[in-house]
This record gives sequence, structure tokens and C-alpha cells, in this order.
Amino acid sequence: MHLTIGKLARAAGVNVETIRYYQRIGLLEEPNKPNYGYREYPATYIARVHFIKRAQQLGFKLKEIEQLLSLGDGHCGDVRVLAEQIKARIEGQIADLHSIDRALSQLIDACLKEHSTEHCSIIDALSDAIDISS
Repeated sequence: MHLTIGKLARAAGVNVETIRYYQRIGLLEEPNKPNYGYREYPATYIARVHFIKRAQQLGFKLKEIEQLLSLGDGHCGDVRVLAEQIKARIEGQIADLHSIDRALSQLIDACLKEHSTEHCSIIDALSDAIDISS
């Protein structure tokens, strides 16, 4: 079964521009255009797009997904190392988000305690570039 780009996009749950973008960056091969009609995409591309989207949800960037696809099944150790690197990056992002959460909580608490109608302590803190990450 072969699909047009629109049918492929619908079946994979993405839009046509996503398919085109994946083609431009080399994640999907663009089929040759016949002398008549439309390009025909193999049904196997649906699974490949799902793979790409699942990998993105887990924090893999498109370049890393390209690496995964080029490594394939026979390089489990290399794939694990890449996954460990992604995990470390995600853990760093989580730590950063916790710091942001603490800083915002401090700003909100300060605002609740002040009750000023003349100025906003959150705006003041952001304007003063005070270090609120402690």
C-alpha cells in the first residue's frame, strides 16, 4: 500500500509540513516524483514517523533521532549511551525547573505579604535583577 503525502500525514498524526521537514533534514527519504500524479510513500513511513514522535517525547532531538535511526538494532550499547546522555540532559532541565519553581514561589510569597496597591513586588524584583534563586 502506498500513500500520498496527505494520507501519510493523517495516518501518522502529523501535518504535511512535518513530513516535508523530515524529508528536508533526512529523517524520511523523499520518493521520486512520477511523470504523472503524486509521489507515493510506503506505508512503513507511518511507523517511522511514530518512532520519531515517540523519541521526541522522550527528549531526543532530531539530530539524535537521526543517530538512532542510523545505528539501528545492532548497536544497543551505542543507543544506551545516547539514551544516558539524554537522561542526564533531562535531569539538568528538571533541576533548572525546580530552581525556577522555588524562585517563583518566593516572588509570590513576597507579593502576598506586601499587599501594596502602589507597586508590584514581583515587577520590582524582576526590574531590579535581584538574585532570587537562593
